[in-house]
Amino acid sequence: MTKAVFLYGPLAWRPLLTCITGQEAGAFVPDILPDHGLGEAAAPVFSVAFRKADATLDGVVVTDISADAFERLVFFAQALGLECKDVILGSGREAVSVVASEGSDLAPMDLSDWQRDFGDLALEACREAMGYYGSVTTDGLAWRMPMILSRAAARQAAQIGKPADMRSTTPAAQVECIRRHTPHQGYFLTREYRLRYPGFDGGASPLVDREVFVATDAAIVLPYDPVHDRVLLVEQFRMGPYGRGDPRPWMLEPVAGRVDAGETPEQTARRECVEEAGLDLRELELISRHYCTPGTSTEYFHLYLGLCDLPQAGHGLGGLASENEDIRTHVISYDRAMSLLDTGEADNGPLVLALMWLSRERERLRSAA
Repeated sequence: MTKAVFLYGPLAWRPLLTCITGQEAGAFVPDILPDHGLGEAAAPVFSVAFRKADATLDGVVVTDISADAFERLVFFAQALGLECKDVILGSGREAVSVVASEGSDLAPMDLSDWQRDFGDLALEACREAMGYYGSVTTDGLAWRMPMILSRAAARQAAQIGKPADMRSTTPAAQVECIRRHTPHQGYFLTREYRLRYPGFDGGASPLVDREVFVATDAAIVLPYDPVHDRVLLVEQFRMGPYGRGDPRPWMLEPVAGRVDAGETPEQTARRECVEEAGLDLRELELISRHYCTPGTSTEYFHLYLGLCDLPQAGHGLGGLASENEDIRTHVISYDRAMSLLDTGEADNGPLVLALMWLSRERERLRSAA
């Protein structure tokens, strides 16, 4: 294309632009976009330009972008809620850019530490996002973007690793992946692998086909009041039991939620307690970080006990209407909670583990309250 393209914020970071457009851009020429500021996009980690009187937005101009590369850029930008518009830059040059719609009211965004804090995460998410180019609409990508970002954050978190004092220290790089295919690419993903892996006898396994459910990291917290010796449980309809054929697919469980990109698991745990139960936690105690079903799923749990005030026993309602959550809360005594283990009504793994941990730590927590 012959028209100049004005880029700003993360879109003006060469590695990310290359990932989006599929080509290396030429020279970046500095320029500004008058009466515009930089704000947070609907998808965290990214930013958008929006109209702001008397403000100026720093950016760069690229002139050698191909028509296909520009279409890829528009596909990605529209998924962030941006529109392609003709603009006049501070230099007087005419250009095209992707900006927020008129009247958008967005929180300002500081890019001073963006590359350090979010650059790798943005690249990881972009690789998956641009894999949908040509197969889904921009609305389809926008719908998937929160999960794309959360999966990218989970893949980054997985690189931290765990101790290997007893288990094998063989690195994942020694697994020979012959083929990787993603047959389902909805809100969740399923992925098929054909691979062989090193065996304990020093040889290699036969060529095997495996499938995995690609999920995200989740933060789970059991709220506990050590003064009144009470816990809070949430009850909600769950697709897992329903899909299994359970005649009662409503589950008792701790508060739980997906770790969003840019959040720590601790922040997620606190946010979810507010959203699901209207509850502010005083303190979090880590119980465990673990895979829930490592044979079939990538989902990873960060499990906590949350110290809080639960002065009244009883029931309540919670959850976000925007997420179609229909949640009932139960504030019950410690003894009542432990009886759920005996009867088997507590058949949610994180709840069982959290209650067993609480039984071990309860005396310490109560004496310190």
